[in-house]
Amino acid sequence: MTTVTLTPTQRAILAHAVEHAGGRIEWFPDNIKGGARKKVLDGLFNRALITTDGANWFVAAEGFEALGLPRPGAKTQRVGSFEARLDRIIANAQSAPAAASDPELDAAVTAAEAAWARDAQRTAEPRRTRADSKQAQVIAMLRRSEGATVRQIMETTGWQAHTVRGTLAGALKKKLGLTIVSEQVPGGERIYRIV
Repeated sequence: MTTVTLTPTQRAILAHAVEHAGGRIEWFPDNIKGGARKKVLDGLFNRALITTDGANWFVAAEGFEALGLPRPGAKTQRVGSFEARLDRIIANAQSAPAAASDPELDAAVTAAEAAWARDAQRTAEPRRTRADSKQAQVIAMLRRSEGATVRQIMETTGWQAHTVRGTLAGALKKKLGLTIVSEQVPGGERIYRIV
């Protein structure tokens, strides 16, 4: 029998499933919610401690071994020892320190917080463009000291004049928050620049 180290959370979930739900995983500690539940289940599944029938999760034979219990269907000499062992496992899991000592839960919480921070940062920052896109080419032209005319942008991108004007007003000013100024050259075309 191989020894598998379980976190207190994993041990509590497996033991509860064995004792109360016939091996079906239906219960999680109160501090395991949402994405953390998926992380815990993924961790148990990746270690082959649980299995699924497509709709429900069940304790696998390896999960019974990790708890120190005989595999289902194995002949046991004393039925009472099974219950005694299970009670001891549940008592140890319930008295174990909470989430602070559970590295799997800590990792799931840290990952969720990082994802939330990334999402918040994305909404706070103006969107960025790909370096090889036509929009990036237009921005580069507008950042030049001489700026660019609508005609120059049309020749570079292959766009129509109304598309160029729409890009300047919509995508660059409104969406990206760039400050674009224009200057009318006497007897010439209007020149646009990013300041």
